[in-house]
Amino acid sequence: MTRFLADAMLGRLARWLRATGCDTVQLPIDAPDSALVERARREDRILLTRDRHLLRELRPDRAVQIRSDAPLEQLREVVTACRIDWPRELFTRCLVCNALLLDVRLDDVTDRVPPGAREVPGPLRRCPICDRVYWRGSHARRMETALATTFVDRSRTLARAIGALLIVVR
Repeated sequence: MTRFLADAMLGRLARWLRATGCDTVQLPIDAPDSALVERARREDRILLTRDRHLLRELRPDRAVQIRSDAPLEQLREVVTACRIDWPRELFTRCLVCNALLLDVRLDDVTDRVPPGAREVPGPLRRCPICDRVYWRGSHARRMETALATTFVDRSRTLARAIGALLIVVR
């Protein structure tokens, strides 16, 4: 699985990547650019940034320059550039702190899950770091729809690119 380091200005993109299961870390907003590049290199991560100056001056080993302002468009850029496939399972990482989520029983978190969500099918998960609890409620279903659209659009873009290559090769 591809690992990422998103600069502080790409927090929403980082959350979307985590929703797909991608290991995506961020440093504090006051971290110097050199710290971003060094950590990405040390941990073999792809640096995601909108900062052209950082890319030009510090020349990270692996980076994707993000051009869009919209988080789902940013996600589409990363999915396409890094050839990320639809994950086997969504929501396996904490959207906030990036930790792998643990499956839990309803009995263990009943007081933290709204009554209406207790009957929703799907796994209940808890973050071992920040202790947030996740379930497949309406918000998760809306995110799944947005993610599916993003990945379908990637497939269409690749198909057009392959079609263009086939035309050129003939």
